[in-house]
Amino acid sequence: MKPILIVCLAVAALLLIRLLVRKFEQHQMYYPIRGLEATPGEAGMAYEDVFLNPGDGVRIHGWWVPAEADRGTVLFCHGNAGNISHRLESIAVFHRLGLNVLIFDYRGFGRSEGSPDEEGTYLDAEAAYRHLREEKGIDPERIVIFGRSLGGAVAIELALRARAGALVAESTFTSAVEMGKLIFPFLPIRLLIRNRYDSLAKVGELQLPSLFIHSPGDELVPFEMGERLFQTAAEPKEFFRISGGHGDGFLITGPSYVEGIDSFLKKIGLE
Repeated sequence: MKPILIVCLAVAALLLIRLLVRKFEQHQMYYPIRGLEATPGEAGMAYEDVFLNPGDGVRIHGWWVPAEADRGTVLFCHGNAGNISHRLESIAVFHRLGLNVLIFDYRGFGRSEGSPDEEGTYLDAEAAYRHLREEKGIDPERIVIFGRSLGGAVAIELALRARAGALVAESTFTSAVEMGKLIFPFLPIRLLIRNRYDSLAKVGELQLPSLFIHSPGDELVPFEMGERLFQTAAEPKEFFRISGGHGDGFLITGPSYVEGIDSFLKKIGLE
């Protein structure tokens, strides 16, 4: 076989692999569900529908769930599946802690328009932050940016783009590339995927108190990734080890989870 033909076949094979990986990447990275299954009202919490403008022509939907105590405000960046209606139990935890919650759906999730990608999720989080500052008039020092799983990567990026009182990253991976290597250890993932979510490269630049939460029983994101994020992050920082799996750790850990969050809030001045 002529060398030029071999090169052409190799390039064609690489392009085909890249196309297949990109399609698989989008499917693995985001699992949006459109229909909302319930509302905070059905869980006994007052709420308001909010619509956010990221500035690129899409409209993002979220909920504002106020707490009577008004201890502070959580900007909630959820994971890569479902929508905000699947986070009512988490919202209730923060509500019991006296925290207001603004939770939003990324583009393509729930009632939010568009389709998700990395920069789009960052823009959606920035729009939620602007709503807290401009519409609700909330002091940045009383905003806690919270992210679980993929939302942890979004929260870390937002913490670099905007002032806040603290960051909480739960069950968060180091980067999409490293997660991809777990699935495709034989492929040059770094060259093939588009979304990076490279939190490990960012946490050293954080300039706010940060809490990293992870469970050794996490079956999806290795516990070691949470440890590496914590070890690389700038001070001040804390690590909170919980129990359970990737999606239910906060429930399995139970009262200890609430106590751990409460302790961190007190340390940063949100009594």
